[in-house]
Amino acid sequence: MVKWVIGLFICSSSWAQIAHTENELLWEISGNGLKEKSYLFGSFHSNDKRLFRFSDSTFVALHRASAIALETDIFSLFDEWDTRKEAVSVLYDNTGKPYTNSKKASKTMYGNEDGMPQFLDAYLQEYCYNANKKFFPLETVANQLKLTDQWLTSDSKSVSQTIFNPTHDKMMEYYVKGDITALDKLMRINLALSPGMYDDFIVRRNKEMVKGLDTLVKKHALFCAVGAGHLAGESGIITLLRAKGYTLRKVNATFSETLLKEKAEIKSLKGYTYINDSIGINAVFPGKPMELSIWDNHQYLVYREMGQGNTYSMEIIPIDSNTSLAEHAEIYIASPNATNSQFMVLDDGTEIYQGLSDTYPEGIHWVRIIQNDAYLVLLKAYGGNKFMHSNRPNLFFSKVWFD
Repeated sequence: MVKWVIGLFICSSSWAQIAHTENELLWEISGNGLKEKSYLFGSFHSNDKRLFRFSDSTFVALHRASAIALETDIFSLFDEWDTRKEAVSVLYDNTGKPYTNSKKASKTMYGNEDGMPQFLDAYLQEYCYNANKKFFPLETVANQLKLTDQWLTSDSKSVSQTIFNPTHDKMMEYYVKGDITALDKLMRINLALSPGMYDDFIVRRNKEMVKGLDTLVKKHALFCAVGAGHLAGESGIITLLRAKGYTLRKVNATFSETLLKEKAEIKSLKGYTYINDSIGINAVFPGKPMELSIWDNHQYLVYREMGQGNTYSMEIIPIDSNTSLAEHAEIYIASPNATNSQFMVLDDGTEIYQGLSDTYPEGIHWVRIIQNDAYLVLLKAYGGNKFMHSNRPNLFFSKVWFD
């Protein structure tokens, strides 16, 4: 998938409140016969922590929405897209205990491990599913990839740099200020490297996204987030929606000293519980995993934190009850040299094997296996340097259990 560049709710309250009136990232959509208001938000396709300092008004709009729309279905890429840009660095001491020779945060397609787990758009999709809201993509991944491939195969290296390196300092500076007009101008300059590029990546896509929005806002109280570079200008989504008869009003970015209940509720949604009653397995993922059926009736679930490059997966494998857990450990845990998997008994009596494994395409990863009479559950967790030497794999493993 391409890395696209990119005074409502002023409460009558007694606590101090600051309004950033120059911020233009959030817009209210009304009029044209709408029964409910919807909201348009400018996103930035990065996991930089500065992007997640949402205004109170943004939290309220997000909480009120019954449905969320994004440029595309980011989660549809979970089965094949690992956003890590460099291999994890793992060494072993003389006892076989793993450690890293680098404390540097690993880089990803959307930033690095010092940023948020998800990049901004993926975070909004994660929240959507965790909050049981409806989700709608405005474009297909296939169309985005097709457009990108057309330009990459027909133009110069500078086009590749323009597409895949949009989050430079100046764009970040404009985004944090909420200056969508400056972002639009900068986009025009960057995409002017090749004639027709701005039209293909911005103008034509804006028209198609507005068609989808025109349909969705008539049926749902919508929170729509698209790259902030798509909002402003004569060909921007704001202008195009107004041309269709909608009223778009800038919503001031408000910040109060007291924690808003909407913000607290959104922040509290930190997991998605998967339950398979027929197998008797429960698992808590950071967000809604992709479910796949693969060979030999194996069921595979995968969830990726695309900002930091972390992956959590669970494979459910029908087994012969005569095969022991130790025998399965020999098959499914490919221990690197100088390391061995460990047998452990958890506090609830569950027997497990756990350790490092090295297989394709995951590379070095943590793995745990558990089983009952009918099924083996193979759990994997992997990411960059910091993730692999943190307690996060164990936290995921500890939230998977048989009834």
